[in-house]
Amino acid sequence: MSKASFPRQMVHLDFHTSPHIPDVGREFHADDFARTFADAHVDSVTLFAKCHHGHLYYDTDRAERHPTLRKGLDLLGEQIEALHRRGIRAPIYVSVQVDEHAANTHPEWIAVAPVGAKLVGGGPAVPGWQILDMSSPYQEYFAEQLAEVLGKFAPVDGLFLDMCWDQVSVSRWALDSIRSRGYDPLDAEDRHRYAREVSHSYMDRFKTMIDDAQGHGEPAYIWFNSRPKTSLHVEKKFLRHVEIESLPTGGWGYAYFPYVSRFVRPFGLPTLSHTARFHRSWGDFGGLKPEAALLYECCLMLSQGVTSGVGDQLHPRGVLDRAAYERIGSVYRYIESCEPWVDNGRVLSQIAVIVDPELGDDPGPSGLGVVRALQELRQQFDLVTSTAKLDSYELVIVPETTPVDDRLREKLAAYIKAGGALIVSGAAALDDAGKPVLRELGIRADGMSPYSTTFLRAAPGLEHALPALDHVMYEPGFRMTPARGAQVLCHVVEPYFERTWEHFCSHAQTPPDHAGEWAAVVQHRNVITLAAPIFTADGQHASVPYRQLLGACIDRLLPRPLVRDDGPAHLETSVVRKGRRTIVHLVSFCAVRKADGMDIVDDPFPLVDMPLAVRYDSAPRRALLAPANEEIPFTYDDGYAHMNVTSLTGHTMVVIE
Repeated sequence: MSKASFPRQMVHLDFHTSPHIPDVGREFHADDFARTFADAHVDSVTLFAKCHHGHLYYDTDRAERHPTLRKGLDLLGEQIEALHRRGIRAPIYVSVQVDEHAANTHPEWIAVAPVGAKLVGGGPAVPGWQILDMSSPYQEYFAEQLAEVLGKFAPVDGLFLDMCWDQVSVSRWALDSIRSRGYDPLDAEDRHRYAREVSHSYMDRFKTMIDDAQGHGEPAYIWFNSRPKTSLHVEKKFLRHVEIESLPTGGWGYAYFPYVSRFVRPFGLPTLSHTARFHRSWGDFGGLKPEAALLYECCLMLSQGVTSGVGDQLHPRGVLDRAAYERIGSVYRYIESCEPWVDNGRVLSQIAVIVDPELGDDPGPSGLGVVRALQELRQQFDLVTSTAKLDSYELVIVPETTPVDDRLREKLAAYIKAGGALIVSGAAALDDAGKPVLRELGIRADGMSPYSTTFLRAAPGLEHALPALDHVMYEPGFRMTPARGAQVLCHVVEPYFERTWEHFCSHAQTPPDHAGEWAAVVQHRNVITLAAPIFTADGQHASVPYRQLLGACIDRLLPRPLVRDDGPAHLETSVVRKGRRTIVHLVSFCAVRKADGMDIVDDPFPLVDMPLAVRYDSAPRRALLAPANEEIPFTYDDGYAHMNVTSLTGHTMVVIE
């Protein structure tokens, strides 16, 4: 497969079009359509064969062809042909488990919820999608549609199969299959296990169909959407690339992409991510986000080694919004100017954060806390599962939400023995019996603290990191003391009493009393243990001392980070190695909560004369800002290139060579 064929600036062009729309495709002009994308520097457009309404948009005799699609118009075929004439890829979209036409004509195929035996999805009183059961004859119905699409358009540039989550159902077909496999339909775990097996079965089936249709040509890129990226270690056999759907203002939020991209990256699969041009989420006709927001989101993708995608929705008449593509084109021209500096480069990481894949793609408070804290500390890190190799990382972090089983315990012990450094937080430090998971932690544990809220007091060795105050820890931890040879970095100060309706003081937590025998942070050689769930606490409360405490711990174990700077907390960095060049992305935009559940980026946040130090093995020849290609003065001392950087546009790359 040619690496050059993978998209760099993609548009995902939704076309979910109701049968009640009367004039589908009436104003479509193939040349104008393709020219708009070419002018916007788009090199790939995902086009619709079948939408969530269950309708088809190509030349077919099937009854599902959109009822008002202009007579004689092979919309998909003309779109593909026009884009290919301009050298633009045209992967094909098909909706899998959402199909309104099939649901309305065959309601017996709709998935049935275990509780209340209700049909899954929207209903007569609620506009919304109905969800089909892939255990029912619907799977054969869909396979016939897919076979026709492949028969008409193969070889294809790619297939985007949407709405492919594990759908639990107790339809008669699902129940028969569950029982035939020896599972108990009354057991929730068995129902979920069966749903996962159904998904993997049809993923394997459809991938084989696509590969067979391609013949001896170049294999197609295949993506099954709506599945957790944390299952990639199992599901990568069905894929050739990864797509990250992440609309920050559309329900995903600005914390989602930084989490998922760092999890995906170590798999080494070509990856693209798509935000959208919408103000809110999919289907937001007339919604247009600020250019600064779109630039920010695409620069983040670039900085994580991911190519850019922007979601849009074609008007039913087949006409693109000119203003949207002027905005997309402005951003894509900038991204295109940056790409030569980092193409085929390797994003560097010093830290591995081991996460629990069972938590899925939603980072939760712990995942949000670990990503936010490490970003704000300007540390370079990956998120990995317990099966990942750790030997290339200088520091491993195990958050409190990651269970440490026997296999991971052995892996961590070997990593420490080989000289690796480790930070363990909260419950991850203890086994099921409440004992330390590793003797290398150098701690003793004595159960959970009886207090829901305690306080942290820095000890000698860490006192420089925190203001001289007993800092509240809002989340409960366990009681910990150092074993022989270990050092207390932070003490626990307990309150006078636990707050109850009978005993309380003031408006919130009981004030601190005195430091007792319990430690909050212990270091034993190259291992640091925190008794409280520091990442959950940061994700829930965003208290700055938590980040300062974590930063001080990291500094003790990783004293030579790849980047040091005096920038604002929101500044995001990544480091890319390309040949003898080291490239540092500086991404400076600040999202503001302007509406309920929605953060908006209106403008870049300027960096003015910001001190920056970049680790480099020998004295570099020059330093410059890209893509402007402007040299900047620097000094070299103790393995770091030191310089001052000014960037007014929200993104720049510092290139050391």
